[in-house]
Parts: sequence; structure tokens; C-alpha cells
Amino acid sequence: MALDESAMVAAAKTYVDALVSHDATVVPLHPECTRTELGVKTGRNGGHIARSLTWGPQFRLIHTVSDFTTVVDGHAVRTSYLVHVQPRFLRLAARVTETFTVDDAGRITKIVAGFSLPHRV
Repeated sequence: MALDESAMVAAAKTYVDALVSHDATVVPLHPECTRTELGVKTGRNGGHIARSLTWGPQFRLIHTVSDFTTVVDGHAVRTSYLVHVQPRFLRLAARVTETFTVDDAGRITKIVAGFSLPHRV
């Protein structure tokens, strides 16, 4: 049975929420999930991606996510959101677009990410 759209969006949202909480324990990553950012492979498997979300210094700069939107197309959830980064007083945010491929079991199997340069908001 195919997964419904709300469950697919929920899977993607748990990943985005983990960018702020730095707790990837609830992110439904397939063991063979990969992540590519701006054409460069930044996640080689689900465990590696989870460790990066939890401990990666590149994610520790993120303190808030806002303006989260999604579009579902088949097994793909296209997201767009702003990540707000430290130091807070500079009020910097970058637009992130990520496409999550989700399998019928609700696990994220692939992530493709892109982002803009941070700007004042």
C-alpha cells in the first residue's frame, strides 16, 4: 500500500526539525539513504546522516527554521524553508530547498539539497 502524502511530509518535517533540535533519533532514515548538497555527496548512509544531524558542526549553527513549505510529487517531497543561523543578533537566514524521496514504509531514501547565501531577515 502506498504511503499517503501527509505521512511523506511528516517524514521530511522530522528531518527539518532535527536541524534545530540536533536529535535525529526520530528521523525515519533508510539505512541506505544518501544526501547530496549542491552536487556533493554529504551523507553516505542513514547512520552517517543521523550522526551529522546530531553532532555535525555545520548544523550546530542553525537555531530556527521558518517559512516551511512542501509539494508532494509521487514519492518526492520538495521542501523550501529558511534556516536561521548563529549569531542570532545578525539575523541571518538562508533559503534551503531539499527534495526527500520517501519509500512506501515512510523511510527517507534520498535527500537532495541546495541553498542560497545567508542574508539579513
